[in-house]
Amino acid sequence: MKSGMQLIALGLNHRTAPVEVREKFSLSPEIIREGLKKLYKYEHLHEAVVLSTCNRSEIYAVVSRGCSNALASFWGDLNKTECSQEFFHRYTYKYEDEDCIEHLLRVTASLDSLVIGEGQILSQVKHAYAIAQTAGATGTILNLMFNRAIAAGKRVRTETRIAFNAVSVSYAAVELAKGTFGDFSNSSVLLFGAGKMAELTATHLISHGLKNLYVANRHIERAEQLADKYGGIAVDLNDVFELLDKVDIIITSTGAPHYVIYKREMVHVMAARQGKPLMLIDIAVPRDVEPDVGCLAGVKLYNIDDLEAVVDDNLHERQREAVRAQRIIQEEVDALLERFNYLSMQPVMAQLTDKAEFIRERELKRAMRKLPDLTEEEYKVVDKMTHMIVRKMLRDPMRMVNNTAGTSRERVLKFAIRKLFKLQEESIDE
Repeated sequence: MKSGMQLIALGLNHRTAPVEVREKFSLSPEIIREGLKKLYKYEHLHEAVVLSTCNRSEIYAVVSRGCSNALASFWGDLNKTECSQEFFHRYTYKYEDEDCIEHLLRVTASLDSLVIGEGQILSQVKHAYAIAQTAGATGTILNLMFNRAIAAGKRVRTETRIAFNAVSVSYAAVELAKGTFGDFSNSSVLLFGAGKMAELTATHLISHGLKNLYVANRHIERAEQLADKYGGIAVDLNDVFELLDKVDIIITSTGAPHYVIYKREMVHVMAARQGKPLMLIDIAVPRDVEPDVGCLAGVKLYNIDDLEAVVDDNLHERQREAVRAQRIIQEEVDALLERFNYLSMQPVMAQLTDKAEFIRERELKRAMRKLPDLTEEEYKVVDKMTHMIVRKMLRDPMRMVNNTAGTSRERVLKFAIRKLFKLQEESIDE
């Protein structure tokens, strides 16, 4: 990395700050974009990307070494909040240089998420990076780092099974039903209940292609709200059993202290279905479905214990896969650090290449004035020949420059190249 520059990640997340603190630092894309456009106002803050999700608020930045106060100032202005030293000490974390790189890669690979392996964070990091780019807030360092992080996140998802298995009861219920009915495009689902669990289940169902969703609840207004949100149909409890011979899956998650579905009622329902199978998934505690319902022909009944066993197994599986994912992260961190080692030498390498190319083009034009009868094909041969001469002449110096990047010989070699080839020093980043 360029000497004099420092990488810093400053933030808070679900581990360091309660929701009442996190929500104060949740920022819309518009606010982030406008804030990043004013980055030039902060003298020692050179590049920045802001990541804001429901569980984290982070700024990744390139600052002048020893000037992290510039980042703290930007944080406060962006959130329109004055943050004391006590606040930073109590709720936030800060990672520098290599630790900053590793943290971003772990975040992008979902190893730092509330649920390991969750799928949203990769797209959230991509979106945060895109906002910073359009605002003109990124440069060589963060461009390299975020492109590598996104690539690492994709590697983790394709080379491990970290995201393969359900790790919430609502999601496990949907995955269980999906195993029987496929993508749900031709299936109908009835949700008993309209609380948080029912809403999470509806979200998963719709994301898997469900078209026909019915919602039944003791309070019809809540059923209507949930049904409207997901394009479903609210059903009055008095009418619900008329519907049961038409749906394929029933998922229950009410707060009732007693059963809402009894065997005596389901006997008539199954007779009306004329052998058509029915899946019931009871994720309520206490249970919504009388256990004897599972004894009826054509009925598959699952309760929350069945699902929690799957969830526990899947959590252990994801934790095992996280170990494999961490090895990938370390490979990517090492590769990125190697790239950063060359950044300090890039300006002098670019100057040398530019000067050689300028001389080549100038001498080629002079030669062409003395050879006016060359055909276009002959001109291409001469042009390519001069290009290859320059390239081969510079190959060994370039290799030596690369090999000394980040070593004690770097400064001496820079000085020698500048003096030998009369390169401009003032445009070189020390």
